[in-house]
Amino acid sequence: MPSAFLHPFAKPTREDFRSIVRGSGATVTDSEGREYIDGMAALWYCAVGHGRTEIADAIGRQAATLAGYSTFDPFTNEVVEELAARLVSIAPMADSRVFFTSSGSEAVDTAMKLARLAHVQAGHPEKTLIISRQRGYHGTAYGGTSAQGIPPNREGYGPLVGDVVQVPADDIEALATAMSHHGQTIAAVLVEPVQGAGGVFPPTEGYLESVRRLCDQHGAFLIYDEVISGFGRLGHWFAAHRFGVRPDLVTFAKAVTSGYQPLGGVFVGPAVRGPLEADPNFFLRTGFTYSGHPTACRAAIVNLDIIEREGLVERARHVGARLSAGLRALADDGVVDAVRGDGAVWAVAQHSHVDPTGVRDRMLDMGVITRAVGTDTNTFCPPLVIADAQVDRIIDALATASRPS
Repeated sequence: MPSAFLHPFAKPTREDFRSIVRGSGATVTDSEGREYIDGMAALWYCAVGHGRTEIADAIGRQAATLAGYSTFDPFTNEVVEELAARLVSIAPMADSRVFFTSSGSEAVDTAMKLARLAHVQAGHPEKTLIISRQRGYHGTAYGGTSAQGIPPNREGYGPLVGDVVQVPADDIEALATAMSHHGQTIAAVLVEPVQGAGGVFPPTEGYLESVRRLCDQHGAFLIYDEVISGFGRLGHWFAAHRFGVRPDLVTFAKAVTSGYQPLGGVFVGPAVRGPLEADPNFFLRTGFTYSGHPTACRAAIVNLDIIEREGLVERARHVGARLSAGLRALADDGVVDAVRGDGAVWAVAQHSHVDPTGVRDRMLDMGVITRAVGTDTNTFCPPLVIADAQVDRIIDALATASRPS
């Protein structure tokens, strides 16, 4: 009999879930006492590792002082103002502001709305089209679902948000053709600089630069979905820094708090904030109950303190180098078919006869967590505090699990 909890991204009839009860560093423990190396930072987010009492204590103190309060007009709070200023100091675009949400899905929907709204405010209401890429994962709210480049995630939900189309992921000519065809109706192009849940695909050489040029030519905004790639995962604060290509809007979530509280947001760059601020009588009619939630913002501040104090942005480069070297050795030996990644997020493509879900389950039995995506891929995105020996255990478990029994 299934439990009362209907699990996300799972079969509704499944009953045999593993119950995780505690975590420490790069490991978690289940209710049976089995320990696992967390090769996925939970779900791409626990950058500073599990069991950080410094964050937990700060959350408790904040909750005892001001747990939550609306930031709708006319209210604010000191914690959200502090965090916003902190984030702007590391933002991918100068002169940005921050709009807060509670998740990456909300952040993506908000970025899509702000892109369209800014064009309206600039006198171009015809600019409504959002172009996204195949393989892109942009959350599961209706806007992000409509922008999904992963077909199974769109199926069965009826009519989706209009004026949202996809183009092939790495085909700049296809994007150029689409933008030429749609002319002056394009509001924005939405990309994950490194596609994550679609299988970990870094951009091809020169792709992001070309997207930026096309957006400039057509008067469109460039939206980066950095829900996975942000906050040090690629060895830089953001993928925009890693690849040196400026966006106009950036969505974030996950590692902003390392999952200690739900928080997301959107960096709003000058090209977008300008039209929104031009009319002093304009009233922004979007937001969420927990936008700027003080307890979530406090968790983010302490999480950022840890990332900076422990040099985890730089640490990501070391973790990624060791992880990728091990994965490539398996590919060279023919154990896996291919390796993809950047910074400290990587994936392997399994050979056609190997089921990645079976690999996941065999690795779990060996005490290592990976995620199976698509028909052939296992992904790896460990906490940035992971020890070298733990990275090596991930590689060893993958090698064993990927070979025929």
